[in-house]
Amino acid sequence: MKCLLYLVHEFAWQPFQQTWPDSPIAATSGAVDEAVVVFLHAEEEDIDKPKLVTKLVKQIKWLAGKRDLKTVVLHSFAHLSASNAPPEFTIATMNAAAERLQSVGYQVQQTPFGYTCAWQISVVGETLGKVFKSI
Repeated sequence: MKCLLYLVHEFAWQPFQQTWPDSPIAATSGAVDEAVVVFLHAEEEDIDKPKLVTKLVKQIKWLAGKRDLKTVVLHSFAHLSASNAPPEFTIATMNAAAERLQSVGYQVQQTPFGYTCAWQISVVGETLGKVFKSI
């Protein structure tokens, strides 16, 4: 799994175009303030990684702790690798990560899966404001 993680002052998304025919029709827009935004790309080899969700959640919590943030946005971003896991695996991974984070007090939102989105993003300036991680 490849991840781009951002510490943001503001992040907003608006669905633009459906790209996966099985995605929900009623895609919604949203916005958050002071959050960790995770652009993630599940790869084919991730299917055989039993600790994948644990490692993803640990990375998110580590970065969130740098600014004592409790809001997380998960966004599927299939542009970080040539290898792609099946969409169903990616959705299941995102949902499992969201459930784990919510169980320990995080507010988690997910952008509409299977849609391209327009974004408005305000990333903090410090070095840890932008982190790339291969999990």
